[in-house]
Amino acid sequence: MSARVRAPELRGRGWLNTGGRELKLADLRGRIVLLDFWTFCCINCLHVLDELRPLEEKYGDVLVVIGVHSPKFEHEKDPDALAAAVERYGVHHPVLDDPELDMWQQYAAKAWPTLSVVDPEGYVVATMAGEGHAEGLARLVDELIATHEAKGTLHRGDGPYVPPAEPETALRFPGKAVVLDGGNLLVSDSARHSLVELAPDGEQPVRRIGTGARGSADGPAEAATFSEPQGLCLLPAHVAEVAGYDLVVADTVNHLLRGVKLATGEVVTIAGTGRQWRSTVDDHAHDALSVDLSSPWDLAWYDEKVVIAMAGIHQLWWFDPIRRTAGMYAGTTVEALRDGALPDVWMAQPSGLSVSADGARLWIADSETSSVRYVENGVMYTAVGQGLFDFGHVDGPADRALLQHPLGVLALPDGSVLVADTYNGAVRRFDPETDQVGTVADGLAEPSDLVLTADGGVLVVESAAHRLTRLAPGALTAAGASTVDGPRHKLERRPTDVAAGELTLDVIFTPAPGQKLDDTYGPSTRLVVSASPPELLLEGAGTTTDLSRRLVIDAAVPAGVLQVTAQAATCDADVEHAACHLTRQDWGVPVRVVDGGATRLPLVLRGMDA
Repeated sequence: MSARVRAPELRGRGWLNTGGRELKLADLRGRIVLLDFWTFCCINCLHVLDELRPLEEKYGDVLVVIGVHSPKFEHEKDPDALAAAVERYGVHHPVLDDPELDMWQQYAAKAWPTLSVVDPEGYVVATMAGEGHAEGLARLVDELIATHEAKGTLHRGDGPYVPPAEPETALRFPGKAVVLDGGNLLVSDSARHSLVELAPDGEQPVRRIGTGARGSADGPAEAATFSEPQGLCLLPAHVAEVAGYDLVVADTVNHLLRGVKLATGEVVTIAGTGRQWRSTVDDHAHDALSVDLSSPWDLAWYDEKVVIAMAGIHQLWWFDPIRRTAGMYAGTTVEALRDGALPDVWMAQPSGLSVSADGARLWIADSETSSVRYVENGVMYTAVGQGLFDFGHVDGPADRALLQHPLGVLALPDGSVLVADTYNGAVRRFDPETDQVGTVADGLAEPSDLVLTADGGVLVVESAAHRLTRLAPGALTAAGASTVDGPRHKLERRPTDVAAGELTLDVIFTPAPGQKLDDTYGPSTRLVVSASPPELLLEGAGTTTDLSRRLVIDAAVPAGVLQVTAQAATCDADVEHAACHLTRQDWGVPVRVVDGGATRLPLVLRGMDA
């Protein structure tokens, strides 16, 4: 039996949602503590926030969830940006600010998100990476309640969460916008779970569609509900007439597409089941209301269909409003950057879409690779950006320019592209003719989208300032752009030192209490390994069904990133109608090849590494 591990003390730069109180583990003794290591750019982390909400409600008198914010991007180290994200995503538990990843290191996290469970006596009893653990967590909490009630070490009561003051603004963290016929604007008011129509000035509210409460109810404008809606797409008139609605909404946290009749504001669900996609990739057309989606973030009408930026699984999908079908368009679900013929490309949380004036190119803001990409004639290309771990604010030739987590793009009539460079607080301009990147505006608060108005102006959705901002007309030309040579950033995580030669990769997975591995439809586990650069691996790349793999590291490559995807299928044990579950996680593990480095690399999918 392995030794019990005492939970390291909680330390950081500060706390949110505690009313100014600094929490210590001693304050939480007698309670079950769930530490959620997250970063607010990460879509998988946002999924976990939603998975935890029912657990927080059900076990509120015994379970204390604490978010440990361990940032990836430089912007995420800003305490004001973190406070905004906590409000934006409805985080209703204490959050510890861990800007230097000290807690991340002490709890041996290697992926966003990672969950660590601390029992009422202060010992770490489980660690799990990725999402999809809600049911297993519930079973574990039930076990811990039974054990520690019997021992007398469980103490029930109110938790340490203190809600912040409720702000008053017309919009709250708006996400995306479109221009309506007549010049009004429709904006997804994401943190208030609704759509707002504004006058052409972008300030005066005309009407609201949705109650403002989180939910998924269809119906008239005053009764319908959304959950953190983002992208909006107006359908061509001839398509809208057949479909029966004018506008498609990416209802992100509900994992749905919704249709809106603009004349009345009536809302109807048009795609998705409300369940998050956890399946296998296929190229089939599916009935739109029977297929699961995963955090649709933006939408565009391209190639005679609605293209969906499916941020939650690093893909593009399509939706046909006339045939009422949907399916995969591009991407394999691997989170990385790789160009080529569709669909076999790699993406990382695509979050913004725009179509060129001639309809030939679909431009994409691929946020986690900090890149701008495009699709043309069935092939994906990268215009700006270098990968998951390179970001900054650098203008000039596109092959050396850097962005930082862009969420929006806007194709201009002259062929150039504006980029909502979200974490740099800037609008950037890429000119395909000159292959140059410039900065046309900065000092903005997390711009998330851009829209072209009827008079040729550009409005920026300045999300963290809760408003729309008009760009100066002269800024839209090449002459109006400035050249910024700012900092260049690499991945903030410390690399794992490994030895050249043989390296054993072990993915640890222990089924949740009451579950067992499920091989009903084939092998229950799957492991995919690749490397960047590919030369890092002499042997071991590829796909197998064993969660342990012999790798061979090339001594001639000093450093790189091991890209690992693992999944495990389980089902409930010893019950008549067993529910099935799929646990999956992607790791990008930075490694450095050194003498005396590790010869084993353990990654915890669920359980504890002995």
